[in-house]
Amino acid sequence: MSIKPINSILFVCLGNICRSPLAEGVFRTVLAERGEDLVIDSAGTGGWHAGEQPDRRSIAVAATHGVDISGQRARKVRPEDFSRFDLILGMDRANVRNLEALASPAARGRVHLYLDFATGNAADVPDPYYDGAEAFASVYRMIREASEALAKRLEASASLSSGQASSTM
Repeated sequence: MSIKPINSILFVCLGNICRSPLAEGVFRTVLAERGEDLVIDSAGTGGWHAGEQPDRRSIAVAATHGVDISGQRARKVRPEDFSRFDLILGMDRANVRNLEALASPAARGRVHLYLDFATGNAADVPDPYYDGAEAFASVYRMIREASEALAKRLEASASLSSGQASSTM
């Protein structure tokens, strides 16, 4: 049985202004540090903030760590996202439930809880929107750790799938 390579990832939260833009920016940075590249994007299950920049506190905490997310713009998840992305990672269980409700039965297998998929810790990334700077810093640290773990997992999966492919030739 071969493992399908993951070439594209969509990070999803509620409004696409706090958690998922951070995850997109941080994961893009982690991949760049490793010399890797994938199609990365983020979206929200709701469209209230469509077209807006990420929350200023997300922009600030990312900038503190050398990650620029100021050019991102919020958008709502679209039906075509379920065929465009190999992996769709919800920041919390409510996001995952909403995504599964939107996805076709065939696409539901692409939807996962971010921390569970990345680290094996079935926990939510808490929404810092109604909290202060420390909550955003905590979410940043959580996302950075999960991004490192996700990159390692994808690298191991790619090695395994290429190893399987070459052993069957």
